[in-house]
Amino acid sequence: MATVAVPRSRRLASLRASDALLAGATLVVLIALSAYVRTRAIGGSFWMDEGLSVGISSHALTDIPGVLRQDGSPPLYYMLLHVWMDAFGRSETAVHWLSLTAALLTIPSAMWAGWSLWGRRAGYMGATLCTLVPFLTAYGEEARMYSLMALLGLLTSACFLHAFVYRRRGYIAAYAVGQALMLYTHSWGIFFGVGAFLALAYLWWIAPRQERRGLLRDGALAFGGAALLYLPWVPTLLYQSSHTGAPWANKPRFGVPIQIARDVLGGYGPAVALVLVGGFGLALLLGARRTRGDRQRQSIFVLAGIAVVTLALAWLLSQVSPAWASRYFAAMVGPLLLLLALGMARAGRLGIVAIAVVCLFWIKPTQYVDGYKSDVRDIGAEVGGQMRSGDLVLVGQPEQTPLVWYYMPGGLRYADPIGAVADPRHMNWVDALDRLEAAQPVQVLPGLLANLRPGQKVLFVRPLTEGVQNWKAPWTQLVRRRSAQWGAILAGDPTLRQIQVAPQFYRGASTVGNSAVLYEKTSRAQLP
Repeated sequence: MATVAVPRSRRLASLRASDALLAGATLVVLIALSAYVRTRAIGGSFWMDEGLSVGISSHALTDIPGVLRQDGSPPLYYMLLHVWMDAFGRSETAVHWLSLTAALLTIPSAMWAGWSLWGRRAGYMGATLCTLVPFLTAYGEEARMYSLMALLGLLTSACFLHAFVYRRRGYIAAYAVGQALMLYTHSWGIFFGVGAFLALAYLWWIAPRQERRGLLRDGALAFGGAALLYLPWVPTLLYQSSHTGAPWANKPRFGVPIQIARDVLGGYGPAVALVLVGGFGLALLLGARRTRGDRQRQSIFVLAGIAVVTLALAWLLSQVSPAWASRYFAAMVGPLLLLLALGMARAGRLGIVAIAVVCLFWIKPTQYVDGYKSDVRDIGAEVGGQMRSGDLVLVGQPEQTPLVWYYMPGGLRYADPIGAVADPRHMNWVDALDRLEAAQPVQVLPGLLANLRPGQKVLFVRPLTEGVQNWKAPWTQLVRRRSAQWGAILAGDPTLRQIQVAPQFYRGASTVGNSAVLYEKTSRAQLP
């Protein structure tokens, strides 16, 4: 029986269709798995940073940039959250879903990036890594900008490689927009941009002489475009740099690799497996004969360079003005995951086995996510119903005021150790350490209490700092002292009667715990 030859073009079309079908099915499975794993604590309580997010985003959309002048952050995430809350509400679950959506979007983004740059296997490896990597599991259930920053970093890194390594000029504008969005999301986007600029300088240095002019032209378009888009925010950035900062942070030491292993890759076991196997794959690629694989080798140096420069610059500047936390690693998570995807893909079957084993370590989300980050929700539930409009809430740690505001009924007045708080929805970080040092409790607190009428309530929310090792920065040391001073004054005030202490059953918050005492103003001093 005669066979009928199938035209090559039809066979290729059939292969492409089957590849697309398999990729689509894989993405559906991976996204479903990721969503299941990353919603175990989706309705968990907010902690103070999340309270800040919701409070700032509760302002009018056009007012948010001005509010952030006192905070120190760029506006993109907060404006997105404002729109999101208008559409879906401001419950813990609704707010967390914005971050989860960004985390889930890294999965198809990584597949596209790896596939379009280095082939199908790299695409599948990247998507699998993003499905369960602990950093995205943790911050996919937190009302902060870090999963969004990781998503933007991944896409922007891929666009950089397309534009400047593979010389696909259509990605120049995409890189410029991605870089600008990173700058508008978190200040570490500046360090990422410097790393990308140095990566471009490296590519120019190794490029043939006839290609250098084109690289300079395209680099000017890309970085000039990003700078132009970011220009409107620069005056605010300069003001923030002079007047706001992170007095709560300590200077980083030399444990950065440990922080990456623990807080990004989920511990030493998964980190060692990824580094060894991914490094083996990258070493094979670097040692291969210099053919068309040169572009992939350049990709290794570019991605590693961006990640290393981002961390190095942040580390160096934090020796002068501390602004360091492992959650800020979001700026380099994108290039790091792409680098690991390339290495695991080039490691062959060993890479497949390694990533399967690593995912077994990662699949238990309770190792990285705690739904009980703060006990302020419990405090609000226990004492909030006893408070009426005009009652006073005193918050011992000023940056927790928006969190307390979120969980308490409306119409209350707020104050912190600096003084009365006009708008409890955000924290005014402008020269905050100087203002807190100047605000002596014996001068601030009596004036706040003097305005209370008999029968009105006073709630004092004090952070639990006893035995906690991270209260050693200038800000947290002073907060600890001021909270103790306020607590002593309130306990000894004869015009206040203690009604209740909350929470009655403290379950051990994973970030910052609090104790609260509810007082009632009396018409005369209470006898002992």
